[in-house]
Amino acid sequence: QVQLVESGGGLVQAGGSLRLSCVASGSTFNVMVWYRQAPGKQRELVAGITAGGTTRYADSVKGRFTISRDNAKNTVYLRMNSLKPEDTGVYSCAVGRYYSTSGSYDFWGQGTQVTVSS
Repeated sequence: QVQLVESGGGLVQAGGSLRLSCVASGSTFNVMVWYRQAPGKQRELVAGITAGGTTRYADSVKGRFTISRDNAKNTVYLRMNSLKPEDTGVYSCAVGRYYSTSGSYDFWGQGTQVTVSS
């Protein structure tokens, strides 16, 4: 049974940093991604990474966020620097074989709240 467990969210002041972690158990996956959903907004892709290390980012986080993964630990990380209030939301990791433009991934974590105060 596949499980994804996120951690690392919290409350931080604008300009601060957080690192999110997502541990996948039960299988390995080519693509690991982070999504976020702000109150009243649609869920959006924040960053993704393949098993080979190829990454992609939303324009809004380029230069501030870094996604990485440890394949031996089946874990994906999201380092978030220079956080802004608009980064507030529930961050969820997801995994699958390919990137999905519709957000249809095989498995999702439960999400972790990130709140950035101004």
